[in-house]
Order: sequence, then structure tokens, then C-alpha cells
Amino acid sequence: MKVLIADDHRLIVEGIRRALDGIEDIEVVGEANTGSQVLPLVRRLKPDVVLLDMRMPDVDGLQCLDQLRKSCPDVKAIMLSVFCDAERIQAAFRHGAVGYIVKSVNPVDLPSAIRQAVEGTVFHAFGSPDTTTSNGIAGDLTERELVILKAVARGLSNSQIGKELWVTEQTVKFHLTNIYRKLSLANRTEAARFAFQHGLAESPLFEYA
Repeated sequence: MKVLIADDHRLIVEGIRRALDGIEDIEVVGEANTGSQVLPLVRRLKPDVVLLDMRMPDVDGLQCLDQLRKSCPDVKAIMLSVFCDAERIQAAFRHGAVGYIVKSVNPVDLPSAIRQAVEGTVFHAFGSPDTTTSNGIAGDLTERELVILKAVARGLSNSQIGKELWVTEQTVKFHLTNIYRKLSLANRTEAARFAFQHGLAESPLFEYA
């Protein structure tokens, strides 16, 4: 998987390079320091994935997403940002991003985050659960329901969640039914997507961004 890094902060670029260095199935093929460089570099280097900073000089991240979707629709774009509010996250997905990674994620999680976003198995929107719930998102869930929702986002089965929380599998199913009802969700896939989109899944990249 060939990756192009687009970020105007040298520290972030170097941090991403270090995180991806030595990963057998991922190769960093280039860097863009301004938004106006992204499309020409994509056309020349033909990456599979662009890691795209939300705030870029000349052309911002959302404009870059529009350009990529129009001119290079086969290239996957993953948004990188210091922001984790729902408005920006939803805007990124509307403009064509396949993932959203907040720059507070542990670098060791970055390769997996890229793979999953590209494969479409989960939306990556890593942020503060406290900020999200204080804005009323998922505010109707109990503390136990929030814990179970986060466990679903981590990919745990009902049996695994039950063992972790010392409750029966039937109790987990009961809580999941309440979660689906309160959040208007149909299944655990939608529940996991909700958790990532709204920053409820804890997977803290780059504290210094």
C-alpha cells in the first residue's frame, strides 16, 4: 500500500514516517507540505492512500478531498486532524474521506487504522469521549451501556464482553438492545461505526500536533 503524507507540520510528517517505517505492507512514497501540492503529487506518484491534514496552506483538507474525488476517485483519503468534533468529522466523510484520525492516536495504532479505513471495516474518528458526551451525543446511555458500546467498537464478541465485565452473555444482549434502541441503530456494525464517528472508541496519535 503506497501512502502519500500531506501535512504542513514537519514534526507530524516525521512522526507518521516513524510510525510506518518497517511496516511490510505500507510504503511512504512522498510528502506534500501544502494543499496545492496534493493533486499533482497524487497524479505523479500514484499512491493508494493519502493521509491528509484538515488544515493545509493554499488549499484546505476538504477542498483536497473534493479534488481527489473528482480527479482521482480510486485514491483513498484519510483525514488527519487535531479536532474531534462531530461537525468536522461528518464534513470529512461527506467530502469523501474513508477515515478520520485525530492526532492523539498512539503511533503504533496508525498502520492498523490505515488498513481498516481503506478496507472500509470501520470509521476512524478518535477523540475524547468526555467531550462527546458533554455535547449530548449518546447522553441517554448509562455508564454500563457506554462501556459495552466501546467494547463493541474494539471488536469484542458478546461472550468476550460478558467475561470482561463479569456478566452473562444474555445481560450483554439486553444492554445492546437498549443501545440500539436509544441510538436508533440496527446492529453491532452500526454501533461500532457510531462509537468511532463520535469519538467514543478510545484509541489515543501524536499528542504534540
